[in-house]
Amino acid sequence: MAENDAMPSVPKKCGPYISSVTSRGMNLVIRGVVLFFIGVFLALVLNLLQIQRNVTLFPPDVITSIFSSAWWVPPCCGTASAVIGLLYPCMDRHLGEPHKFKREWSSVMRCVAVFVGINHASAKVDFANNIQLSLTLAALSIGLWWTFDRSRSGFGLGVGIAFLATLVSQLLVYNGVYQYTSPDFLYVRSWLPCIFFAGGITMGNIGRQLAMYECKVIAEKSHED
Repeated sequence: MAENDAMPSVPKKCGPYISSVTSRGMNLVIRGVVLFFIGVFLALVLNLLQIQRNVTLFPPDVITSIFSSAWWVPPCCGTASAVIGLLYPCMDRHLGEPHKFKREWSSVMRCVAVFVGINHASAKVDFANNIQLSLTLAALSIGLWWTFDRSRSGFGLGVGIAFLATLVSQLLVYNGVYQYTSPDFLYVRSWLPCIFFAGGITMGNIGRQLAMYECKVIAEKSHED
């Protein structure tokens, strides 16, 4: 009994993925790296889809392959994914509203599938005009939030991410880094904010699930000890 009483209690904040790692900073790094590579993978897949349908156009000297064309896109998307995925659970803790709606990996995977489907629709489905496409994708994006998130913080962050990402895209196109075919919202497509909104919700759900998985691992470890 004396030995059990002398054992240190488990901290309230979630611990690491690996039992030998106890630093919260290292834990954040691990989660960030995982989110980064998820973002890179999704960027490669979705970028290839957009290029094949001539939705986005890059300079001809760099379009020989998916890896050489727009080499900066995957790292930028990976970095943004890491920031978003870490920001969502941090905001939940800050607001004191832990997100518990559909917290399982199967739900997260379905969210990713719906996000990829929304991107697929933006590139493959032919609508009468861009406004009709934009309204359809906006409804699908809000439906994604309602189905897999339903939190006020998630919606607010999604809107903020969509605004900032669209602004950055406008600046990049304005400076000739790349371009969109048939732009109807200044220099880009009007449905682009919907894609960014859905992407923010998706990466936020992945980040929340990683944080929750981390809590589960440390709880099971403490129970075994």
